[in-house]
This record gives sequence, structure tokens and C-alpha cells, in this order.
Amino acid sequence: MFTGIVEEVGQVRAIRGGRITIIATIVLEKTKPGDSICVNGICLTVTSLSNDSFSVEVMPETLNRTNLGMLQPGARVNLERALTPEGRMGGHFLQGHIDATGSILSVRPEGDALIIKFAAPQEIMHYIVEKGFIGIDGLSLTIIYRNETSFNVSLVSYTQEHTVLGQKRPGDTVNIEVDIIAKYVEQFVRKEKEGVTIDLLMEQGFL
Repeated sequence: MFTGIVEEVGQVRAIRGGRITIIATIVLEKTKPGDSICVNGICLTVTSLSNDSFSVEVMPETLNRTNLGMLQPGARVNLERALTPEGRMGGHFLQGHIDATGSILSVRPEGDALIIKFAAPQEIMHYIVEKGFIGIDGLSLTIIYRNETSFNVSLVSYTQEHTVLGQKRPGDTVNIEVDIIAKYVEQFVRKEKEGVTIDLLMEQGFL
């Protein structure tokens, strides 16, 4: 489980088949082989470590369904270690399981912020709501506007400077993970006819 608060931006050192080696500093601290690191929003298992890098193995399915397959040596990636019990919850819960990829439609300044508009597949748009959470390349963001085919987020200057998203441009592909709570609510609502009602969900604190 992750929080969507990017700890550092790493750099791809090498790609050999499904093995990706990433230069990093912060996320190497207390990390050992077998631990999970979120790379551009994808939960990956560390297979080996060096003094200044770590390696992960990526399945062909993951390469095909995310933007990891587009990476080249030298590319920058968002990194976050898995949440620990004593960690601070600064964003929202992210599983590191990508629901779909989207594309950047526009980037425009608004004061010190950047407003980024994304196109997303229709099958995930119903999970996206204004003022709700969304994971973009492993970054926890708040949706400030949505319509039937796209949505907007705002990046403050700190986020622009400390994540990869602030450097992306129209046409770039991003990994999207919708809020897991929306999926649970949808499933519970579908079960209403089987005895799970909206009133019951409210009584149990789900809504």
C-alpha cells in the first residue's frame, strides 16, 4: 500500500528485457530485496540493490498496459516506498495497481500552479468525481473538474519541482489508478438487491 506522496524522482539507468535498474537515494534507505517500491504508480518488487540503485522485474503485461514500456535509459520516474504502520498518511491509499493509461490534453499556468487536463478511457470515468482523489503516475491528486471524457488537476509549485508530472507535456501518457473506495462502493451498490442497502452502508460508516 502507498500514499501517493512521491519521495523522490529516480532516473532509469538501464533496461534489459523486463529488468529495469533505477538510480535513487532516499528510497534505498532500509530497503531490501523483496520489498515493494512504487515506480510511476506501479507496485514493483525489488530484486537487487546497489549503493546507488535498485532493480525490478516487470512482466510483459505490465509493460504493455502502463507507461513503463515507454521508458528509455535516462528517463525520470516517481518513486515511493510502501507505507509502514508508523508512516504518515499524507495522500490517499494507492495499491499500485494501474486501472488504465490516459494522456495529457493540455497544460496551462494559473498563477504559480499548473492546470493539467487528462483524457481517460470511458470505463474508468464514472469513478472520477470532482474533489475526489486520483493517482497519476503514483502521485495523489485532487480532481478539480471533470466532464464525460476528461478531468483536470492542479499542481502546486512544490509538486511541479519534485515529481515527474510537472515536466510532462500534451500527448504524454500517464498511469491512472482510481480511488479504491469508489470501486468498493460500486460493488456494494450492485449488491443492494441481495440485501446490502445504502442505509446499511451508511450505518457501517462506508458512506
